[in-house]
Amino acid sequence: MKKQETEKSKTNRRNFLKLGLMSSVTVVAGTSLISNLSSIGEEEKTSGEKVRLLTPDGKMVEVDAENINKYPEALITPAEARKGIPDRKFVMVIDLAKCKNARKCVEGCQKGHNLDYHEEFMKVQLIQNNEESDPYWFPKPCFHCDEPPCVTVCPTGATFKRDDGIVLIDNERCIGCKFCMTSCPYSAREFNWGPKNKFEDKSQPYSPETQVPAAEGTVMKCDFCPDLLRQGKLPYCAQSCPMGVIYFGDKNEDIVTNGEETVRFSELINDRGGYRYLEHLGTKPNVYYLPPVNKQFPLERGFDHDKEILERYKDVPYVQELIKQKKIKL
Repeated sequence: MKKQETEKSKTNRRNFLKLGLMSSVTVVAGTSLISNLSSIGEEEKTSGEKVRLLTPDGKMVEVDAENINKYPEALITPAEARKGIPDRKFVMVIDLAKCKNARKCVEGCQKGHNLDYHEEFMKVQLIQNNEESDPYWFPKPCFHCDEPPCVTVCPTGATFKRDDGIVLIDNERCIGCKFCMTSCPYSAREFNWGPKNKFEDKSQPYSPETQVPAAEGTVMKCDFCPDLLRQGKLPYCAQSCPMGVIYFGDKNEDIVTNGEETVRFSELINDRGGYRYLEHLGTKPNVYYLPPVNKQFPLERGFDHDKEILERYKDVPYVQELIKQKKIKL
């Protein structure tokens, strides 16, 4: 019974992601919810597969999957990639109380961006605010700042900020000077050293929105997966997380979702005491955190993967104490 419920939950999650990102999918696709639904009566298309859709007025409706218009799978021009998706303001919210370092967000991102195992756009850090408090797992992507220092220092315009709030890198302009890496206070960027076979995949035209195929000697980072957003889907990290840690959405519409739960962004931040990492720097990040209050999992669960993961954190005093007490072992 439990297995059936789990499978049902996974199916609902996939269905939700298929229909697109909240109500904003209808705008992204250049159509309206009304036109989508009205076309059902005209063509009577049915697939038998029902999906849930959140309307702009906050109501949940169920429609046939065949009657949801999808964004045309055309190559986005460089000009479109630099401008962004019209009328959107993308934002991410990470619930620290739910994170158990499952690392599925990391793996999903790596697979989606053709990254090597040691290349991480999403990093999961172990944070302890002070000696008296318990540490917690801290997923850290690029923060897509409204005042990004990386854009200011880039001498070629390779790093740019779009109207929808996303900060991207065009590797066709990047000269690998690493100015952006040194200016980023969050250490969110990676230098592309290889491996060599990574640059041989020419199966798709290059786009700054996918960062694939990669270019050796350039800088890369978390990009909020704008290619998926154009299809109305959640970023790889959000749709891969089994715990629903990562919410993503549109600040203009005041809605975010983790694929299972859809909530008002403003209410979530206000009710849960949401904050932005290193707020005092004035970069105005578009990633928010919900404090790790009433954590759902003990810290030790984060070491259930393999010894390589534990090696990353073994020098942290709190972890050393856990090893000493034999609660975890190398």
